[in-house]
Amino acid sequence: MAIKVAAIGTGNVGGHALAQLITDPRFELTAVWVSSEPKAGKDAAELAGLQKSTGIRATTDLDEVLATGPQCAVYTALADNRLPDALEDYRRILAAGINVVGSSAVFLQHPWQVLPDDMIAPIEDAAKAGNASIFVNGIDPGFANDLLPMALAGTCQSIQQIRCMEIINYDTYDSAAVMFDVMGFGGSLDETPMLLQPGVLSLAWGSVVRQLAAGLGIELDEVNETHVRVPAPETFDIAAGRIEEGTTAAIRFEVRGIKDGNVAVVLEHVTRLRDDLCPDWPQPAQHGGSYRIEITGEPSYALDLCLSSPNGDHNHAGLVATAARVVNAIPAVIDAPPGIVTARKLPPITGKGLYAKP
Repeated sequence: MAIKVAAIGTGNVGGHALAQLITDPRFELTAVWVSSEPKAGKDAAELAGLQKSTGIRATTDLDEVLATGPQCAVYTALADNRLPDALEDYRRILAAGINVVGSSAVFLQHPWQVLPDDMIAPIEDAAKAGNASIFVNGIDPGFANDLLPMALAGTCQSIQQIRCMEIINYDTYDSAAVMFDVMGFGGSLDETPMLLQPGVLSLAWGSVVRQLAAGLGIELDEVNETHVRVPAPETFDIAAGRIEEGTTAAIRFEVRGIKDGNVAVVLEHVTRLRDDLCPDWPQPAQHGGSYRIEITGEPSYALDLCLSSPNGDHNHAGLVATAARVVNAIPAVIDAPPGIVTARKLPPITGKGLYAKP
């Protein structure tokens, strides 16, 4: 019997998730929530870029979505600029007895020692009351820096450091809210964007280093962060808008987990808006971008993960991968004990049922 699911969010990630929920026979779509009135009333197929009508019309009313009785909600609504609202959404969904898989807010992939306890408790209490589970993941934070490095670590005799890197040109990432409002691209170097406010990096990606440390069985002494911004040498355009000369065009940051004075776990992002910027920074393994895992130990590893797609570039492939990661986890999350579920607790999410003839 197909699993009844609802889609919450139809943006860059949500559109791909919705398409899979409609076309994958494992699922039966019950409702779609959207954040804007222009999308309300549209058929789910139209929002997913599909031709055949589903008969399901999008709504801005979350209660209306919950009333359709899904077993799981796929939450991809943007949370970076509306965290209190997103956390309240999660609480309401879980309290209604509906499981959740999501791509945001990213710190929920492993929130302990990252979020204050009073922010985690309402989510955990709602999950317990509703006998429901929540799994937040994707590619980064997600399988590129939890599943893959932990699998490699399992073949080592000793480990001194795990470093997870995203090295990507974001020029085709078409979200002005993320690119300009959150990350601060195109902004003055004299102003600090949301992402680079003190403590925000450690909040967002502290979940990565904390979870990897937990996988290593160590308690970190501290988590700290560092970043560098580089201005545009001239004015140019990207998918999200215009980058004026002298404004932010490249960002490099690290979130570091410290143990006994040593950097034990690192999450690093190297983000450019043009391939020719900052040539001395780490370079991707393929044009456009890649993910890299480096383990220093016995033995040591360097693993490059390169994404591509017949339907778009590396950024498109990353959005599809993020959506598919959480959608494919739905059956396992439904079967999981109530509460916040992490990649360390779920069984492997495989490609079962996904084979398609060339």
